[in-house]
Amino acid sequence: MPANFLPPAPAQILSPDGQVRFGKYTGAPDVIDWSSLALPYRRGKLWQALHHKHWHYVALATDEIFCGIAIVDVGWTNTAFAYVFDRQECKLIASYSQDGLPGLTAKLNQHPAAGAASRFHFLGNKIRFQHLPASEQMQDQFQLQLQCGSFSIDTLLDASQAAPSLLAIGEVRGGTVHATVKSAGMPLAGAVRVGSRSFKLQAGTGSYDHSNGFLARETGWRWASAHALDVGFNLQAGYFGSNENSLWLDGKLIGLGAAQFEFDASQAMADWHIYTDDGLLDLYFRPEGFRAENKNLIIASSRYLQPIGQFSGWVRASLDAPKRGIEKLVGVTEDHFSKW
Repeated sequence: MPANFLPPAPAQILSPDGQVRFGKYTGAPDVIDWSSLALPYRRGKLWQALHHKHWHYVALATDEIFCGIAIVDVGWTNTAFAYVFDRQECKLIASYSQDGLPGLTAKLNQHPAAGAASRFHFLGNKIRFQHLPASEQMQDQFQLQLQCGSFSIDTLLDASQAAPSLLAIGEVRGGTVHATVKSAGMPLAGAVRVGSRSFKLQAGTGSYDHSNGFLARETGWRWASAHALDVGFNLQAGYFGSNENSLWLDGKLIGLGAAQFEFDASQAMADWHIYTDDGLLDLYFRPEGFRAENKNLIIASSRYLQPIGQFSGWVRASLDAPKRGIEKLVGVTEDHFSKW
């Protein structure tokens, strides 16, 4: 069995006795439910309430635009953001960011794939991401709807023929345990509208990230993600180690080793060099632009930089496999620190 083979995902992330099913898997569990978590990872109710972090992130990419949308529940508060980056003009043309009210403005359920439903509503602004189960009339799909002033999104992500998702379950530095489901690239339908402008999504690719766990009060990471229909990857270095590092290639999901991120944090538009220590991925990233946000709420703070751009280089399924060239694959990198 190849070292990077990923076994099928369990239906539950915990065993019947509350032990964590650590590992990297192909597919998604029915739910991410920590309620029966046992020692040594269980903590007191207050600690878990303050350290529980749960988010849903969606990316939409075409030749014209890139959109990033997130709903984040950090327990004692919640927040959401969404943006549209015009790849021809190399600038943001729409941006929404809003902190919400605890327990009121955001709701994310425990289903990361089938049955998923996440929403954020605040003063007439609405974001909703949900799974639409397959039926005789409809394929297996996810729906994203957003209405924030003159900025709107209405799109379907077709999961019916997508490569399998990744499930990663692991320990986290300074916290206890965390689980994440990352989707492969999926075909899109629908449109993004900004004022009088409309962008069709039919030739684009969408993906999502559903994450749920108990993180440290101060958490930092570097991240990179990009997807076409035949190739994609997810890479992270920081609080979750190499747990979620994976490559999608021709419908197959391949586990990757630790990722190295070489970049100048003081230069938002500088190139990045990203590679894995197992010799399966080596990429250069050239930003076209970026979204940045710094918040200081006294009891919490966040420093966020997400460049949008193109990846070029190579990937391969194993050390004895030929290298697959990557040319101008649109995606993002991220340098993020949160005190939450």
